[in-house]
Amino acid sequence: MQIPIYQVDAFSSQVFGGNPAAVCPLESWLPNDLMQKIALENNLAETAFFVQETDTRFHIRWFTPTVEVDLCGHATLATAHVLFTELGYKHEVIEFFSRSGILTVQKQDDLLELNFPADEIKEVEPLPALNECLGVNILHTYRGKSDYMVVLENETLVLELRPDLRQMATIEARGIIATAKGSKVDFVSRFFGPQSGIDEDPVTGSAHTTLTPYWAEQLGKTELTAWQISPRKGELWCKLEGDRVKIAGKAVLYLKGQIFV
Repeated sequence: MQIPIYQVDAFSSQVFGGNPAAVCPLESWLPNDLMQKIALENNLAETAFFVQETDTRFHIRWFTPTVEVDLCGHATLATAHVLFTELGYKHEVIEFFSRSGILTVQKQDDLLELNFPADEIKEVEPLPALNECLGVNILHTYRGKSDYMVVLENETLVLELRPDLRQMATIEARGIIATAKGSKVDFVSRFFGPQSGIDEDPVTGSAHTTLTPYWAEQLGKTELTAWQISPRKGELWCKLEGDRVKIAGKAVLYLKGQIFV
């Protein structure tokens, strides 16, 4: 059996930037264990698999090298890029059915805009384990549906984080978001997910469903610019609209080929 595969650098306008994701179009679903093995073999933060349901709707699923996840922004952006540029999709909006409900991606000139449900977060008591594994002073700690988010004093602290990933992996969450007010953009962040098989995710679209509501409230505006300041870096444009978050970015194709299984 041969399965098409594309690799796309999402939230970047050039290869070797942003966050790489694998995208596999399917005619029908493969066994779960086979999709998990493919994701492990790809060894990328996420591999997206999708099946077309109607002219405009697709069912999408995302796998890290170790687990299936409920939501992934950069792999959804990568999938939309493949549909628009490689598979001849002609409509302006793509609708994805997923474990997190209906997600849409709209083409806007050279940007692709994701429309995701906003996360619901609440401030929680500081976790000693978080302080220990990050090794910096945490101003505030929040818990969302899947992740912890910690607010640090400034961008430099976020940039210079060198967490103890082994200890972080013991914290019960999909991952840890570290964020601070940006110097040239509204906010910056990094995302660590050793619990999900990803030491550091280069650019995490789904984390911005948590970050955007928080920073919209803190800064008193609903349209925000963001950088994820991992070594590969990513640029995002975010907008809070009620209980939805719109996250826009660019994407570029790195490779395409066939998987033989």
